[in-house]
Amino acid sequence: MRILYVAYPMVTVSEDSCGGAEQMLCTLESEIARRGYRTIVAACEGSRVTGELLPTGAVPECPDRYEARNAQHVAMILRYIGSVQASGRRIDLIHDKSGSFWRHAAQVDAPVLATLHLPRSFYDSNAFDHLPRNVFFNCVSESQARQFGDIAQMLGVVRNGIRVEAFPLLLNARDPYLLWIGRICEEKGTHIAIEVARQAGMRLVIAGDVYPFSYHQAYFEREVRPHLQGRHPSVCYVGKPTFAEKTMLIARAQAVLLPSLVDETSSLVSMEAMACGTPVIAFRRGAIPEVVRDGVTGLIVDSVEQMAEAVGRSGEISLQACREHVAANFTSRRMAAEYERLYAEVLQLDSHASESLAA
Repeated sequence: MRILYVAYPMVTVSEDSCGGAEQMLCTLESEIARRGYRTIVAACEGSRVTGELLPTGAVPECPDRYEARNAQHVAMILRYIGSVQASGRRIDLIHDKSGSFWRHAAQVDAPVLATLHLPRSFYDSNAFDHLPRNVFFNCVSESQARQFGDIAQMLGVVRNGIRVEAFPLLLNARDPYLLWIGRICEEKGTHIAIEVARQAGMRLVIAGDVYPFSYHQAYFEREVRPHLQGRHPSVCYVGKPTFAEKTMLIARAQAVLLPSLVDETSSLVSMEAMACGTPVIAFRRGAIPEVVRDGVTGLIVDSVEQMAEAVGRSGEISLQACREHVAANFTSRRMAAEYERLYAEVLQLDSHASESLAA
């Protein structure tokens, strides 16, 4: 069985990826390939995957080039699918992680499963009108799925997962700093983490990447860079950490802060932190209460002041309880098994739809 995974066109895919969708794609594709499937990943040049890479172009050097880059990305994918079919082979299923390739489903002779990673409000109001018969959807949390209940081709929820064994559990090696990690932009609340650390009297490490959009870059220059200056800054920045660097930053932190200003549809950062036994202190947004057990694996709060106060209580969280929670609920093996079953369902539904159309 040949599965084509479609990535977001603006960043590379690898275990070092910063964005949650790219991390999840990398992890899932690796697990599915190990199960014996033929996997192809359509992504930016420089991506590192387990199966075959279909490079669709370079990461844009200039910001705000999404439309042009996505058009190049889509054209390369459609051309590849056409060449496969012309050779007498076929793509059995397309798993879209890009956020938009599913809109082109009518142009391909294969079922398309689109995993939605964003809240409903992030999509155009008419994005789900007049859907091609061969496109199906899934969400990554129950709270997100409730926003898409009106979509007939919605197949349910598959929660994200991580390779728990890749994250070290350091029981006696914590350093006195807080960590904010991820995609640096206003909606993720990086500036709020800086204020929380200031109120808590703690050093803050910011680790992550700024995507190639001018408003993200302007946000970094305005809200983050000024705090990195001076002889003894209380805020440290680690840009584009490798996977090994990321795991050690998480494992040695006193707590990980998640002050998101939008409803999170999942939280790989929370899963990774808990796998390392590191408490999560997060705003009560979207799926956070589905991932973090308040008072057991972290602390869920509703304001900057509450988050700063919770820093002092992070030592109450059991490191072992954090690890056990992730191992029981958010493994990559569980995620891959659920997607494997969903792939079978998609193929069956698409086959029935094709038969009905032929009749």
